[in-house]
Amino acid sequence: MRRKKIKEKEPCRARLVLEDGSQWHGFSFGAHAAAAGEVVFNTGMVGYPETLTDPSYHGQILCLTYPLVGNYGVPSDRTEAGISSAFESDRIHVKALVVSDYSDRPYHRDCARTLGRWLASRGVPALYGVDTRALTRRLRRFGTMLGKIVFDTDVELYDPNRDDVVSKVSIGKPVRYGDAERRLCLLDCGVKHGIIRCLLKRGVSVLRVPHDYPVFDEKEKFDGIVISNGPGDPKRAGQTLETARRAIDGKVPVLGICLGNQLLALAAGGDTYKLKYGHRGQNQPCVETGTERCYITSQNHGFAVSRDLMPRGFRVWFENANDGTVEGIRHRSGRFMSVQFHPEASAGPYDTEFIFDLFLEKIREARKGAHA
Repeated sequence: MRRKKIKEKEPCRARLVLEDGSQWHGFSFGAHAAAAGEVVFNTGMVGYPETLTDPSYHGQILCLTYPLVGNYGVPSDRTEAGISSAFESDRIHVKALVVSDYSDRPYHRDCARTLGRWLASRGVPALYGVDTRALTRRLRRFGTMLGKIVFDTDVELYDPNRDDVVSKVSIGKPVRYGDAERRLCLLDCGVKHGIIRCLLKRGVSVLRVPHDYPVFDEKEKFDGIVISNGPGDPKRAGQTLETARRAIDGKVPVLGICLGNQLLALAAGGDTYKLKYGHRGQNQPCVETGTERCYITSQNHGFAVSRDLMPRGFRVWFENANDGTVEGIRHRSGRFMSVQFHPEASAGPYDTEFIFDLFLEKIREARKGAHA
């Protein structure tokens, strides 16, 4: 049975203003409130509920390049094992949303509300009727820029990369999921719930801790550390970097994902840099070094690991087939590994979930070695 059509109120005019002075006019379909942040674009075709709740977008104004958005609405929030099964966190993290065409009459069996009503209820502004192709071409040409959504009142520009954004998206206190024999410590720098779901599906217990949690000063025992994704400049995550360094020195197995990839590289003595416009979408091709196998990956990051200063004992594991950037590193011991893409890949292909299996296999090998 088809769901009843959900109609919204008439939109009002608003505009996106970039720091270079260019303006992009459109119509509001979210909250009628000004907002400012870093303007980025995502090339994914589906998955906007997951994308908008991804903590890695904290402080950013997101432009979706796919021409039609909102056609399947937004599902109701459901929880499983204490985490959301429909979203990647407990709130919308983007500062604003910009699209070309917006569907305010969605049809889908899981649709509980329109995208516009969901955004409005969370105080997040959104524009449609914007030439997102021209906007994306400008960002590709000149690089990511600061911007603001303006209605009747103006607002100052805001640069999230100058702020400690990880502390704003990390959990406040430790939370445990599951009670299995194998235990992992998850450093939450803005973790996507999909990562926790993938770990729990593999029969492990997860202790999710704040990004600055004194992991090695506590009596908690664990078999490995997962450093999550998150927003901002990795060089500002001081305490998390120190935890990663101590894990490497103590030969504790580490898996880094997205921001975690950058943090592992820095902790091991490598370097990172800001990309011109970043990688954001579900269609980024990554080639595995050695096998030359190409995987289509889901990504969301504005910084990358430097190839010119690879940490001692590490090698490039994956590289981006489009621009040759480093997409993963791996230590020769096999204990420390990280990827720039999202192996949990929600929304997107699931062909890189084997990263979790590989990490858990290395943990099993480490445990056998410790008991030998």
